[in-house]
Amino acid sequence: MSVNQQHLDPDSTTDVEDVTDAEEELIKKCEEMWKDMEELSLLIMQVKCLTAELSQWQKETPEMIPLNEEVLVTLGKEEFQKLTHDLELALSTIQSKNEKLKEDLEREQKWLDEQQQILESLNVLHNDLKQQVVTFSESRLFNELKTKMRDIKEYKEKLLVTLGEFLEDHFPLPDRNVKKKKVSFREDIHKNIQESTAQLITLHEMLEILLNRLFDVPHDPYVKISDSFWPPYIELLLRNGIALRHPEDPTRIRLEAFHQ
Repeated sequence: MSVNQQHLDPDSTTDVEDVTDAEEELIKKCEEMWKDMEELSLLIMQVKCLTAELSQWQKETPEMIPLNEEVLVTLGKEEFQKLTHDLELALSTIQSKNEKLKEDLEREQKWLDEQQQILESLNVLHNDLKQQVVTFSESRLFNELKTKMRDIKEYKEKLLVTLGEFLEDHFPLPDRNVKKKKVSFREDIHKNIQESTAQLITLHEMLEILLNRLFDVPHDPYVKISDSFWPPYIELLLRNGIALRHPEDPTRIRLEAFHQ
């Protein structure tokens, strides 16, 4: 079965360790094969030496010794036949062993190539899954943040509705459509009064403007006091520490950041 068709299970790390163990086993076998090859090389050298010695003996004329010629010839033939047989047997053994080593080497090389392909495929799958895990984690974190932001927004809306109902009941305006008297605020409030036709807003609306400014533009949360802000409510917020006046511009106020 193709590696690409396999499903990477939780024991993929064990598979990689098995491949590593197989590689070590292969290296061990290769070392044994090289040892056998060295022994084979020694045997070949011995055969060459014996062959050279035989050739030398064949070229030389043996010194005649005072023995029966027929006996010497017979002994020489026997020795020569024995030596030839031993050499042929050694050569056959070496050739057979050499063929076997060659087949083993080809088989082990093929197996090593297959394991290498499996390892490469596993590495590719591992990297793909690792990337998928990172992407999934980032996506899940993004979705969790979206859910939290939605919950916070819903909670904020409910809080504003509840606050609005409370403020409408306990802090109503004298008349939303009456002419408002514009007061100039300073450290000592002056009594100068000017008539203004701007429509007043409720305390709830005033707090909502300040709250939205605080969250939308946190680096500059101050709001310009307009004619629609009822002065008693401004004083109420300032005196109770709910709102703060700008240190350099008394016509601008901001909501206290209680959440920080």
